[in-house]
Amino acid sequence: MTKRIRAKHKIDRRLGQNIWGRPKSPINKRETRPGQHGERRSSKLSDYGQQLRAKQKLKGYYGNIGERQFSRVYKEAARLKGSTSEHLIGLLERRLDAVVYRAKFVPTVFAARQFINHGHVKVNGKRVNIASYRVQVNDVVEVKEASKQLALVLEARALAERDVPDYIEVDEGKVSAKFIRIPALNEVPYAVTMEPHLVVEYYSR
Repeated sequence: MTKRIRAKHKIDRRLGQNIWGRPKSPINKRETRPGQHGERRSSKLSDYGQQLRAKQKLKGYYGNIGERQFSRVYKEAARLKGSTSEHLIGLLERRLDAVVYRAKFVPTVFAARQFINHGHVKVNGKRVNIASYRVQVNDVVEVKEASKQLALVLEARALAERDVPDYIEVDEGKVSAKFIRIPALNEVPYAVTMEPHLVVEYYSR
């Protein structure tokens, strides 16, 4: 298990938002932050605080990516021509764990990371066990034949709380997904508003 499987709900509470839109998120019942001082009213965030919060929210959404890895993704996005914010989201959505989650092969992005690490996923017919593997346009991601009837996969495919986005084409029969195109920010089905421009401002300080 990834270290965040049991603690992932704390991310919601710490940020004060149900960032994955899960029905079981504790923020749906209790909007305070975790800990003995969670009931205290939060002070207004400074510009830096807002930028930091935006970065924490985006990192948390993609399975609480480590700072070093997230920083590398930002630097790569900044080197590309055009909007750094759009490129940042595009690179994050090309992560293999993000594609597996978007295709509804598993119920959460944390489960996607574990699922990939355990060797249940193939890309273009070859097994890939690295969650941060970057999917290319027209790549086909599929669940290994022996894993298609796992309870985790069957549970995820039955979920009605989220839909597969248009930039991923899913073949239900084969339990496979084709990554059609790199999405724009407004195409990504976030449950809450993400602010990648504030993340760019954070790293540009």
